[in-house]
Amino acid sequence: MRRQSANPSAWWSRRPWPARPVAALLAALAVLIVGLAPEVADARQTPSAREASPPTRSAGRASAAQQASPSSPSPRQSLAAEARLLEVYRLIGQGQGRLALDKAQALVQDFPHFQLAQLVYGDLLLARSQILPNMGHAPADLVAKAPQRLEQLRTEAHRRLAALTERPPSDALPSQFIELPPTTRHAIAVDASRSRLYLFENGPKGLTLVADHYASVGRLGTDKSTEGDQRTPLGVYYITSRLDASQLTDFYGAGALPLNYPNEYDRRLGRTGSGIWLHGVPSDSYARSPNSTDGCVALANPELQSILQRVQPRTTPVVIAQQLQWVRHDQRESERRSLQNLIEGWRVARASGDLNRLMSFYSSQFSAGNRDLAQWRQTLEREVAQQRGRSLQLKDLAILGWRDKSDILVVTFGEIAEGQRTGAVKRQYWGKEGGLWKIFFEGVIG
Repeated sequence: MRRQSANPSAWWSRRPWPARPVAALLAALAVLIVGLAPEVADARQTPSAREASPPTRSAGRASAAQQASPSSPSPRQSLAAEARLLEVYRLIGQGQGRLALDKAQALVQDFPHFQLAQLVYGDLLLARSQILPNMGHAPADLVAKAPQRLEQLRTEAHRRLAALTERPPSDALPSQFIELPPTTRHAIAVDASRSRLYLFENGPKGLTLVADHYASVGRLGTDKSTEGDQRTPLGVYYITSRLDASQLTDFYGAGALPLNYPNEYDRRLGRTGSGIWLHGVPSDSYARSPNSTDGCVALANPELQSILQRVQPRTTPVVIAQQLQWVRHDQRESERRSLQNLIEGWRVARASGDLNRLMSFYSSQFSAGNRDLAQWRQTLEREVAQQRGRSLQLKDLAILGWRDKSDILVVTFGEIAEGQRTGAVKRQYWGKEGGLWKIFFEGVIG
């Protein structure tokens, strides 16, 4: 991450300003007190708690027109909420407290449910009459009402501030994105340690970072392994569908993007659970605290809405990492060519009809559904016979990598035989065995 100079934390300990009427402070604290009640648990509502139960249409959900008041900010305006908060932080770091206060006041007027903005506004008001030892210096009686929630807001403040002070290198991408075809228009990466979601657009020059948003993850952190463990999974996933707000209760906000957890690597490791979504927040909230879901990734509704309008199900990969590693494009070129050659070797063997050569690409631990390696060999033998020597093309090849307990490749492509215009979309999972890449799962996904 690239660091930028800003130190708003140091400003809190400077001398106080002249005192001013406290009416505005009391108003800010009143809003904050309402919001400091413990956040509603996901257990009764989130898809991860239901474990793959279908989305329920809420008969009592208000229409969009009913929910939006005349003063409600439009999605376009709402997208600027975090940028406005970060601007307040910048001004604080520059010692421009009066201007920061004015902008914070305008922010909470536009977004009264943005609890962190209310806390910053309260800090700035208090700083006019006393020295504050740290950010989020609420009165003791307010802290006693919900001490954990206040600490969550402080953590949120630090995570959002990191988005201002530490930026990804402009010429780098998350290491998991090895190759994506032009037909994959977008890609998403989540850095759990920074509570940050990064949205990439795929253009003529490859992936480009076009937006990044604050995001909440599992209440007990990451590395999901069992049903109901309140953790967000780590790995390489794909968006499977798009759910509109009208299909869901208000708890999910603007909508949801379900992911294909558990994927075949998760199943290989015995991981259980399901219903992991990217989704919004209730209409009476602006954001969730950094660790507050039952395993999903939650974003502010305007930010999720901007993603819903852009990404395509089935072709959009989502990488969720505890901490993203950013790598320059030229640093991956050798690895990219090597893996392209690996997949090309499989294609040649598949097209040639040489079954023994083809089987050398598969792991002895291969499984696909209820088929083991021996049964898979029989499947391939039938497919090769039906192919009758026709050449084979791989279209829209995507290669994503993952590394934790072992090295993994997630490879997706369209398989098109000579004389055909379309073919099956297949996904393979490769793992290292004795230093060699081997396929341990292969299946048709479309």
